[in-house]
Amino acid sequence: MPKEHCDIDVRFFRPPPEYDGLFASFYRAEIRVRDGGRVVDHLLPEWGNVRFFRGDMPDAELSNGSRLGNTPFVCTGPSSMPTRFELGTTRIWGIGLFPLGWAKFIGSPAKEVANLVVDGDAHAAFGEFSALFRGLLENEPDDEAEYARIMAFLRVKNARLVPDEERIRAVQLALVDPAISTVAEFADRAGLGQRTLERVCGRYFGFPPRLLLRRQRFIRSLVGFMLEPSTSWTRSIDGLYHDQAHFVRDFRSFMGMTPSEYAALDHPVLGAFMQERARIWGAAAQTLDNPGPQASSGLASPE
Repeated sequence: MPKEHCDIDVRFFRPPPEYDGLFASFYRAEIRVRDGGRVVDHLLPEWGNVRFFRGDMPDAELSNGSRLGNTPFVCTGPSSMPTRFELGTTRIWGIGLFPLGWAKFIGSPAKEVANLVVDGDAHAAFGEFSALFRGLLENEPDDEAEYARIMAFLRVKNARLVPDEERIRAVQLALVDPAISTVAEFADRAGLGQRTLERVCGRYFGFPPRLLLRRQRFIRSLVGFMLEPSTSWTRSIDGLYHDQAHFVRDFRSFMGMTPSEYAALDHPVLGAFMQERARIWGAAAQTLDNPGPQASSGLASPE
């Protein structure tokens, strides 16, 4: 369905300062698809997410075959591949979890849920969110009331101690540094030995250090094109790529298609989200965020 048949209203929220470094995104979205239709789009590789739906339920599938349909409580682990989804008119609350947020609110090793989309009501990793899901979207839509309910739930969970907290923060700060290109540089920047880096990355980030660095380099390039689709892929390619052929190999590896095939797809939902996220959250994609304080004054904060 052409994107002009899809209307999207998305509102990003800024949690209180004590939650800095925990959330990759925090938003309410309303998607209205005209004439009872459905739209199709592809999420980029991202951090783990918890999403609640009221209205048309999404059908979601990762390129490894992990799929889920007709479920209002959709959860994903960290991903290194796209998620194809199809949905109609619906209301969504989405919470993207940085690795430290994953450690606080999920607890299960991220590598065990990496590249999976699951029913949060049926998967042990997300079981604690079931109580929040059951009452969140039962009443008439009310951003402030729903936000307050989410924060009351998270406030209790935020008291959980994470022994590796400082290591997690150091690893993510190193990961978002565009100058880091090797695992040795990554470990040195994070102040960790390479074995410790491997352990921290697997448990909280979902993937080995080398794959995380490749994903960062790839997403930097893809986001540049998504925000300025009139530009060429050549101008969007990250400087750490040796040449365009190197980028195309990575594109196929992560997205399962060529750059030209991806460019030919409509992005009615992702395009709107990325533009708004870049405007008020600071970066167009979760994986490119600096995990420090959110400085943008454009973020809503009902409290």
